[in-house]
This record gives sequence, structure tokens and C-alpha cells, in this order.
Amino acid sequence: MLKQFLQLKLSQKLSPQQIQLMKLIQLPTQAFEQRLKEEMVENPALETGKEEDEYEYEKDEFENEEYDDYDEYENDRIDAEDINIDEYLSNDETPDYKLQANNYSDDDEERTMPFAAPVSFHQDLINQLNTFILNDEEREIAEFLVGSIDDMGYIRRSIPDIVDDMAFTQGIYTDEKNVEKILHVIHELEPSGVGARDLQECLLLQLKHKTPTEAVDLAIDIIENQFEAFTKKHYDKLLQKYGVSQDHLKKAIEEIEKLNPKPGGAFTGNNKMVEHVVPDFTIRIVEGELELSLNGRNAPELHISKDYQEMMQTYKASRDKSNQQKEAVQFIKQKLDSAKWFIDAIRQRQETLFVTMNAIMHYQQEFFLDGDETKMKPMILKDIADMVGLDISTVSRVANSKYVETPYGTKLIKEFFSEAMKNDQGEDVSTLEIKKILQNVIEEEDKHKPLPDDQLADILKEKGYPIARRTIAKYREQLDIPVARMRKKM
Repeated sequence: MLKQFLQLKLSQKLSPQQIQLMKLIQLPTQAFEQRLKEEMVENPALETGKEEDEYEYEKDEFENEEYDDYDEYENDRIDAEDINIDEYLSNDETPDYKLQANNYSDDDEERTMPFAAPVSFHQDLINQLNTFILNDEEREIAEFLVGSIDDMGYIRRSIPDIVDDMAFTQGIYTDEKNVEKILHVIHELEPSGVGARDLQECLLLQLKHKTPTEAVDLAIDIIENQFEAFTKKHYDKLLQKYGVSQDHLKKAIEEIEKLNPKPGGAFTGNNKMVEHVVPDFTIRIVEGELELSLNGRNAPELHISKDYQEMMQTYKASRDKSNQQKEAVQFIKQKLDSAKWFIDAIRQRQETLFVTMNAIMHYQQEFFLDGDETKMKPMILKDIADMVGLDISTVSRVANSKYVETPYGTKLIKEFFSEAMKNDQGEDVSTLEIKKILQNVIEEEDKHKPLPDDQLADILKEKGYPIARRTIAKYREQLDIPVARMRKKM
């Protein structure tokens, strides 16, 4: 049985402009510049630079009765191909030859930027194979093995799998003995350790390329026969096993620590693009006071094209309005509306960024004045949102991917946010402060007898921070600090 009834419901929906504004706010400086360039290409009604007599385009200016008639013949529109938009956009007063320059002299130095053409990691290994005498079959196997090496320098596949793969994919029929033989050739390539199947083999290959000494020989024996004891840092067991002095074992351990566990990593790392961080804000100390500034690249000078404004004025003044003109003016009006909104959105973005960062700066004033991380106050998104009267999600967008240049280095803004914990006096302290103190305690510990988590908890308790052992473990992991046994040194 069907029933009809009325239901009142209050809902909140974001307009397309609000959604795009949120996207603009969360963009860091470089991404914002790219977005600005895209908008300039898409909207010819938007121009950069100053304009002395800036024309304030009002959205409702041309929404008169004549313009509203547009909907009456919307279904009878003329095809876009019949509309010559160039008549509205072109500027025939300036000939092409005046826009060209050919005033170079023979003495002018041609300055070009050289581009590096680095050889890839795998191509470098292939080039090294040319120094070995190999027949055609061995060469094919060697090149296949080089192709199986990952970016870290390892072959993470078994010999039987490689034999099967060569047969099925390359039509190369061989046996495990031949592959093992060619693998030894691969192990002679540089950097040392390349082509290893696991970490143990990688370290052994590098040690065997070293000049033999007592320390190197002991290191080889340890990696070959006592690898598990070494990885778990059971030094007492190693001393008992080999019957050597602690100094002798220490030298062998130092030889191992000099090795590269990722032989391919150093090579491939040179070819990676370096990401440069562009600070969105700058905080300086001027006469004992904090001074905040927004990166100028976030505040471009934009205005609406006068050509487009004149087109609208021409249409308004004309008495006879054809379908073609109305189609064209609809396009022009759309671009003008979009340009006006984009300019307003950028201004609102600037204000939102500055107001939010200014609140963060004053909230963490003690830190910004002397750079002592232990003076960082507990601060959550809601604290700043309440101060500036913005939504928490807006503050999150500002803090998430923005950087601020301070007298103590460039820092990610979201790093200033932290939870609060109670100290022994019942005061709220930042978890960042506790982590910094924990890090200092671990740095000052005796590395021969590193402190376990329960002892670290006792030390912090003595300093006035009653924290459970499991919390110490959580903070230690967040700081990328290993357990006590792995921090032990000879």
C-alpha cells in the first residue's frame, strides 16, 4: 500500500564554489602556483598584474529582462561552430611583426642549460658485462640475471625459478649449474654486493672484496656462521664462541657496520628528483616580537580582462541581439563570473592562511621565541579553530601540507599539534615535550648497557612524567628508536 507524506529535513550542502575554495586552501605554495597557471589557461577573462582603474564587475549587472529572455530560445541554439568567438577576443590593431624580436648580434653568447643524461643502474651493470669474456648463451643468461636485480641491488628469486622463467619467457634453455656459474660473474660487478639473494650473502660479498685482515677474516666468519647471533647483537655469545678479546670483536663489528646493505640504493638515489620545500609562511623575531608573513607567491595580483568587460558593455548597448550574440555573451558572462569568483577565492585563501598561522604562532609563542621544543604547548585542531572561528576541517587543511620558515629551521605546521598529558603536578604538557625528553635520555644512555623501556619509564617518572612502559614503547617507535638490545654497541 502506497502512502504519501511530507517530511521536513534540515541538511547542509556545500556549493561548488565552497568545495573549490577548500581545495585551494589545502594546496601548498608550489601546487597553488600550478593551479593558478591552469586557471589562467582555462579562463581568458582572468589576467595577472596591476590595473590602475580596476573595473568592479557586478554579477547581476546584465541580468535584466533582455538577458533573461535567453532561456526562451535555449532549445533553439545555434551550433558553436557558427559562433565566431574570435571576433570578441582578437586584437587586430597590433600587427604580428610588432610582436616579434630579431635583434640578436653575432657576439651574443648563447646560454643553454646543460641537461644530465645519467646511465641507469641496470645499464651500468650491462656495460660492465662487456669487460668479461662470455659466449652468446652466457651473455643472454647474464643479461637476464641483471634484469632480475631490483633497485636495491638484490635478486630476490631462487635459481630454479630463474631457470624456468628464462625457458618460458625468453626461450633460453639452460640448467641451474650454468645459472649459478654466471651468477658468480654478476657478483664480480660493482658496486660490491650486487646480485645477492639475501642480506647475509650481500654482506659476505662485500667483505670478500676487502683486503684480508684479522678483523675482516673474523667478520666473514661471523656473517657466514653466526649471522643470527650478530643480528640479535649477542656479543657475549660471539666472544665465547671465538675466544677473542672484546677489542678484536669490536674491530670486526666495525668492519661489518661499514658495509652497504642496499648496494643498488646509492646508485639509484642519484637519479631521483630532489623535492624542494617552499615555505608558505615566514616567522621572524624583530626586537623581541614575532613577525609573521605569508609567502608572496601565495598572493598573486589578478584582475578581470577589460576586453571581456567591454564585450559585455557592447552587447548591453546594442539594440539588435542575434542568437549568435546571445550565445557568445553567455560564454563571456560565464568566464567573467568564474574570474570574479576565483579572485575572491584567492583573497579568502590568503586571509584564511594568515589568520590560522597567526593563531598558531601566538599559541606556541614560547617555542618560536627561543626554539626549545620542550616549551611546545599541547595544541589540537579545535584549539586553533575556536580562536579563529573556523571549522576544524579548515584548520586541518591549512596545517596538513604547509611549511613555515622559522629561525630554527623550516618545519611542517602539523608538527606543532600534539595531545596533552598530565605531569606529576597535574599540569597539561605536550606529548612532543615528553618525546623530546625521552629522546635526550636515550641519547645520553650508556650504549654498552642501553636502557630497557621499564627503566626509561622510571627515569621519566623521576623527571615528573608518570608514563606507563607501553606508552614509552609507543613513543620510542614513533621516534624510530629501536629496542634496547638493538641499541647496544661494543
